[in-house]
Amino acid sequence: MISTPPGRMAPSMEIGHKNAKKPVCAAFTLVEMILVMAIMVILLSVIFPSLKGFFRGRNLDNEARRFLSLTRYGQSRAIAEGIPVELWINPKQGSYGLQAVSGFTETQTNPMNFNLDETLQISFSAPSSVLVRSNYWTQAKAQFGAVTKIRFQPDGFISDSSPEKIFLRQGTVSQILIAETPSHMRYDIQPSH
Repeated sequence: MISTPPGRMAPSMEIGHKNAKKPVCAAFTLVEMILVMAIMVILLSVIFPSLKGFFRGRNLDNEARRFLSLTRYGQSRAIAEGIPVELWINPKQGSYGLQAVSGFTETQTNPMNFNLDETLQISFSAPSSVLVRSNYWTQAKAQFGAVTKIRFQPDGFISDSSPEKIFLRQGTVSQILIAETPSHMRYDIQPSH
């Protein structure tokens, strides 16, 4: 038996220690990377047409929600400020906006303008009745030329001359209907038929 000085290992242990395996770093080869990229391109080319329709539908939904939010804001503003507020719609230019009716305040406060995405169209239906639902705030006629107006009155009602239905369309297939509720107090998104 070989004796080893203190603090030094036996020769057989030293040899085993020198031959111990070093950890190997695992990595992707160039061929594997190209194969994965090719599979991803094939999957995207198959999935992209359906994703395109999905994002187009989201655009229509988002615009309808923005328009509906603007109606709620206009009504709240009319009640809070005690003046009529109008939401105007211009289908030919694909735009709409909100403003206080001039003549009731000294300055126009917070007019808002929005443009539709180029793939969207907006239209409206004329009011079906001319019954007066509220007081003298219903004096202005809502439609003139290509522009119509939804008038929110200070008492919370929507003017009689305001359109009952607003249609947002994307192409010939997708459509969202925003209609006045039977209580004449607000507009809601209606289920499409």
